[in-house]
Amino acid sequence: MAKQRRPFFAHYAKIFRNEFKGYNKKYFINDMTAGITVGAVALPLALAFGAASVDQDHLAIGIAGGLITAIIAGIISGLLGGGSFQISGPTGAMAVILGTIVSGTYGLQGMFMATFMSGVILLIAGLLRFGRFVQFIPKPVVTGFTSGIALVIAIGQLGNAFGVNAAGEGTIGKVMAFASNIKDTSLPTLGVAALVVVLMIVYPKKFSKYVPSSLVAIIIATAICKLINLDVKTIGSIPSSIINSEVLDIKAVDIPMITSITGYAITIALLGMIESLLCGTAAASMKKEKFDSNVELIAQGIANMAVPFAGGVPSTAAIARTSVAIKSGCRTRLTSVFQSIFLVLCMFVLSPLIGMVPYAALAGVLFMTAYKMNDFTTIKGYFKHGLKDAIASCFITMAATVILDLTYAIVIGVALSMIITISKLVDIRVNVEEETLIDNRDAAIVYSVGAYFFANGKQLKKAIEKCEKKYDTYILSFRGVVFVDVSAETEFVEAIEYIKSLGADFCFVGMNEDINSALDKIGFHDQVGRDHFYANLEEYVASTTK
Repeated sequence: MAKQRRPFFAHYAKIFRNEFKGYNKKYFINDMTAGITVGAVALPLALAFGAASVDQDHLAIGIAGGLITAIIAGIISGLLGGGSFQISGPTGAMAVILGTIVSGTYGLQGMFMATFMSGVILLIAGLLRFGRFVQFIPKPVVTGFTSGIALVIAIGQLGNAFGVNAAGEGTIGKVMAFASNIKDTSLPTLGVAALVVVLMIVYPKKFSKYVPSSLVAIIIATAICKLINLDVKTIGSIPSSIINSEVLDIKAVDIPMITSITGYAITIALLGMIESLLCGTAAASMKKEKFDSNVELIAQGIANMAVPFAGGVPSTAAIARTSVAIKSGCRTRLTSVFQSIFLVLCMFVLSPLIGMVPYAALAGVLFMTAYKMNDFTTIKGYFKHGLKDAIASCFITMAATVILDLTYAIVIGVALSMIITISKLVDIRVNVEEETLIDNRDAAIVYSVGAYFFANGKQLKKAIEKCEKKYDTYILSFRGVVFVDVSAETEFVEAIEYIKSLGADFCFVGMNEDINSALDKIGFHDQVGRDHFYANLEEYVASTTK
């Protein structure tokens, strides 16, 4: 009998009851301190990813949007999410595609509307319970995709790091623009970016649990720039409000805009789905708690439908901030709310100071973030163990991510993995061993291991043909065969006809019930003779001694 699904709100109520059962003052303090710690990590990342999400003409709005998104998504996604530990906000994967939208025909309004549409898609996906489908994306594809995004993020920050114009169509266009303008490099700007990278590298790890390296590096770089009056471009004024200077204007939306940005909206939704669910799965393992993927999609959908009306950028769960929350003693989803409260205080109190931050400092943070996004341990493992298929899937997906649209990259990676998997499935192994039966007959035991398809059915006959001598009996062992495509039946008949042409006897042994039944239904047993099928080798040998 199918399992009865409880109503949506009743399901949420149960999640909350289980999570807050026995909640006390100690847990409250744990959530608050963890939220403040996560907020310190989220602040520089929100600024950096916000800047990376727009073009050069809208940097101030983008930076404010990144901070606004971290605040709003932290509250909505945090309270409604599928786990007690998810911390959401702007991320690198989203930043990669948003700049293209903003620099296009519909500008910021196009980005806001694409964000809203992606939220609708995520909400529908959650209600339709599509959360489980993320498990069908192979690990090498995810690894390559993440590394590709990291490379795109780094390339996108070359202009801010070197102080030159690196605007171009796509990643390749940005590289070409940067190469043509590198002669105009601003040494002070490059020095600031390099300083931030060095500071984040040498920063003691033991201090990271108190104050993140990115925040310390930005503070030091900004202080130096002000003290020596360095000529570098800074953020400038940002609004001290959770409503940006430009927000989604429904009146500006029309059919041509929706048609133009639908592809971007789908891409944003897919990225949000992949990032949030992979983050949730990994974090649930860290905290040893349950994670509801469908509820998470609903939460991400609602958050992304809300942030455009405040002038924010797309949001998704972030593994870096989520892992910090767990390591800092996060007990419940209130941690995410406290993180947002901390960021609100930063926005109102530190807004003038944030305006002094050089763009080059944010570029340095993003360079290090891009580096840390790479799963080098997994990639090294692929090479160490000679996993050629995984290496191919990983690097082809990475190349597609850099060169093509991000959605195409995922599709290409998954399709390649499917092709590799299918090629492995059709790789049947056939070995022949010589045996002398108790009645002194020479027998060739032909062992088949794997699955027989229309594409590899000939391997049975080929293995028999390669035998250096002619045997009295050919025992075709199917004990290791897990599947037989009925299309391979013709090839089996040809193999048997060849055995008969040698004047030898034959039999099938060890065929499982499913394969036996499938072949019997198409008349294979009647065609070759039902007396040639035995449950195992012992049964066949016993029959020859009667």
